[in-house]
Amino acid sequence: MKDLFSSANILPIDIKDTMQQSYLDYSMSVIVGRAIPDARDGLKPVHRRILYAMKELNLEHNKPYKKSARVVGDVIGKYHPHGDMAVYDALVRMSQDFSMRYPLIDGQGNFGSIDGDSPAAMRYTEVRLTRLAEEMLKDLDKNSVDFVLNYDDSLEEPSVLPTFIPNLLMNGSDGIAVGFATKIPPHNLNEVIDACLAYLDRDGEISIDEILEFIKGPDFPTGGICFDINSIKEAYRKGIGKVQIRARVKEEKIKNRQALVVYELPYQVNKALLLQSIAQLVKDKKIEGIADLRDESNKEGIRVVIELKKDEQPKVILNKLFKLTNLQITFGINMMALVDNTPKLLNIKDAIGVFINHRIDVVKRRTSYLLAKAKDRAHILEGLLITLDNIDEVVAIIKSSQSTSEAKERLKKRFTLSDKQAQAILDMKLARLVALEKQKIIDEYNQLLKDIEYYEKILRDKETLKSVIRDELVYVKNTYGDERRTQILDKIVDIGVEDVIKDEELIITFSKKGYIKAVPLDIYSTQNRGGKGRIAATFSDNDYLVDIFLTNSLNTLLCFTNLGRVYAIKAYNIPKQAPSSKGRPVVNFVKLQAGEQIKTIVPMRDVDSLFFVTESGVVKKSAFKHFENIPSNGKMAIRLSEQDSLIRVFGVKESDEIIIVTKNGLCIRFDAEEVRDMGRSAAGVKGIRLVGDDIVVSADSLDLDRHTKVIVVTETGIGKLIKIDDIRKIRRGGKGVKCIKLKDNDAVVSSLTLSDEDDVLIITKNGKMIKMDASSISVMGRYAKGVRLINLDDDDRVVSISIAREEDGYKDS
Repeated sequence: MKDLFSSANILPIDIKDTMQQSYLDYSMSVIVGRAIPDARDGLKPVHRRILYAMKELNLEHNKPYKKSARVVGDVIGKYHPHGDMAVYDALVRMSQDFSMRYPLIDGQGNFGSIDGDSPAAMRYTEVRLTRLAEEMLKDLDKNSVDFVLNYDDSLEEPSVLPTFIPNLLMNGSDGIAVGFATKIPPHNLNEVIDACLAYLDRDGEISIDEILEFIKGPDFPTGGICFDINSIKEAYRKGIGKVQIRARVKEEKIKNRQALVVYELPYQVNKALLLQSIAQLVKDKKIEGIADLRDESNKEGIRVVIELKKDEQPKVILNKLFKLTNLQITFGINMMALVDNTPKLLNIKDAIGVFINHRIDVVKRRTSYLLAKAKDRAHILEGLLITLDNIDEVVAIIKSSQSTSEAKERLKKRFTLSDKQAQAILDMKLARLVALEKQKIIDEYNQLLKDIEYYEKILRDKETLKSVIRDELVYVKNTYGDERRTQILDKIVDIGVEDVIKDEELIITFSKKGYIKAVPLDIYSTQNRGGKGRIAATFSDNDYLVDIFLTNSLNTLLCFTNLGRVYAIKAYNIPKQAPSSKGRPVVNFVKLQAGEQIKTIVPMRDVDSLFFVTESGVVKKSAFKHFENIPSNGKMAIRLSEQDSLIRVFGVKESDEIIIVTKNGLCIRFDAEEVRDMGRSAAGVKGIRLVGDDIVVSADSLDLDRHTKVIVVTETGIGKLIKIDDIRKIRRGGKGVKCIKLKDNDAVVSSLTLSDEDDVLIITKNGKMIKMDASSISVMGRYAKGVRLINLDDDDRVVSISIAREEDGYKDS
């Protein structure tokens, strides 16, 4: 024992080199023995061993099923010394029609689902080979591939399967090794066979682009849509890349509701988790407009129903689902496979080339085996024919011999026979001597001569060899080929939200308590002056409209708050509702700060600047560029004093004039250019000097080329038109002039500039609205009291007005 540990028996080694070599040995063991498929048959060792073990158990497609546990037991006991669940998981996947484009195992029982449900235990499920899998195992007994010893050297197993089928591309592969990974998508068998035939016919002198004329792209078992053909081609050229996969979705109408029905999912997407993610997005209000979500999938196929709320645009919701869920995924292609037991990144041509070369090798080996067998049999038959021609002499030699060995030697010497021929003569039954049996031997011999000639031709003539391989590939295509499931599109342009929005005029209403809604303008019909109006909104106590304006559905709305900040909303995001509904809280669309409230909403227009007017008469002009690309958390628009608040914000051009109207019926008119451009955070300058308790209630821009009159409306529904020329223009900061004579307990609520073609919209506190021609309203002097424009209930009052112009589509107050 002492000698064992003597210094002479201790060798110094470098631990770095030892660790490096050990890690390399380990990684190669994982790469070759577990995770990376062989490029020839497209199988990892565990899959190959499962199929071979099932062949040994005679589990063919037309034989009875056997328990999965029996197969797993044979595999781990004979060929694959790993855990039983590793083997069973591999067996289960080969039977799943949503995992394998062409399943290799026919399973009976619960083998899991696309929802991620686990399969039943192996003691419950049963399996057998599919007919297609048998084509991969065919000719194993004809010396077509090498056999190697199993893990304990007690049995032999094939190092690769002969496979008539290009399984690497047909079913793809997925695996992670040490330092290497593979992810090969499945393909359509017809397309792959066509590419293989083209490669074979041209002796490999074919470009990748020519191959891609046959192989359009991946063909996943779950279908879907694969798009961006340029990315697909690039991935096939390099062997690595990414492709985009989308679910297939159709629109249906279910009980007067629009619905999106998903009937094909992207490959490897878990349906149950997909539904959970959609439900969570709805809960988190990241996707609005989904009323119901349910899974109606059955044995007939996948059917996920997404019911939408009324007036929602299906394409808009679908586009959001594509962006935020696994209804659209990126599939990474990494075509890594073993070539001569070495991992190699293959392009599409390499993958086909390896398979064709494997088929050439298999057919040559099989033919050599069949040729040798045919020659051996022909040699025997030649001896038997000699016997039949000299039967009497043969019988005499045998009868006169003292032993079998003596008879054999005498026959060999007399008829110049080989040892095998002589032995065959001695083993021949007397029944073979009848005339009919003799003819069978002659026919068999003649057929063997033809077979030998054919086999020799295959081995020496390249074209004959190619013809054999071609015929086998065509047989596979005709027998097992099917239609493509995954649709390939050159490109999918994301559906922009605005691309599917109906271009229409909307009346946007906004209440004091922050409820906002949109109503299509064409719902309202024009009424004559003095009409009762139509309900424009229904509100709870102490709530009423504070903003109403006409805008286009594709426009952006700027929301200005009491803190002087601005936020942006797209008009189409505001739900369209009935005129009588109160709308939805604006906080659903805008992320306001604590204590912040929206005071006025302004639709964007093609203007130079935005003009701000506050309750205390302060005005400010800021370049429109400051309010483009408003972030979701908003930004500062104007610096206000603590007692002041915004009244109006509207767009102006340099040539415009400004008209400001106060609660007590005073107004001022001045040039917009009197107010210089200021930054977003500026506080502004004095626009009108107020007296007593007077406050600014309205302000508007004035374009003399279009505007001819000003309308002034009071709380009690009294109003009138004033000619622009009757209002004298002065410098900003003055007290202004009288624009209407007010009755006791009445006050001006709003005013607007308008042209002769405009319609006037009047809204009341109780939610009534009336629309009338401007030409039906009387034109009066500045000191006149006006006429009744709308009849009000005792507890009602006018709160806002709006103008609809034909020239620019809207005007707001």
